[in-house]
Amino acid sequence: MDATSRDRDSEGRARNARPRDGLGRPLPYGAPGVERGPEGVVRTAEETLREAQRLLDAGMPFHAHEVFEDAWKSGPVSERELWRGLAQLAVGLTHAARGNATGGARLLRRGAAALAGASAPGPHGIEVDALIGWARELADRVEEEGVRGAAGGGPARPVVAADEAPRLRSGDR
Repeated sequence: MDATSRDRDSEGRARNARPRDGLGRPLPYGAPGVERGPEGVVRTAEETLREAQRLLDAGMPFHAHEVFEDAWKSGPVSERELWRGLAQLAVGLTHAARGNATGGARLLRRGAAALAGASAPGPHGIEVDALIGWARELADRVEEEGVRGAAGGGPARPVVAADEAPRLRSGDR
């Protein structure tokens, strides 16, 4: 793709059409990538949670983040902080899986703080307290690994996203 032809949607907005890997990293044009879901999908809370859990379990937290972002943008104003917090947890896991310890820990903590404002148990059966505990514990581990990596002259060891996937609701598996 040359510099004059940029990826645009039907309304002329810039959209990056490059393929992406399972953690959302851009790949070269023409490379096989992971199918991305459409943006701006309006789902019920149940559909959002089911799809996001499926993506988290598959080790694709970047894609789960996009599902949460759709809910954040289209859902009721009273739930925006909840969906934003869940999106931040997913993108924090994405960064941790990419080996970005600082960004991963920061976003996991930011997401936990956003969820702290939700009542427990959370709306739609979301295990708010368990998610906050998961995020804080993972942030501590990721940050510690980043410090160890830096002390040894190397990068942080990435976590395996599918192995670290949180349970959004008890009974989801």
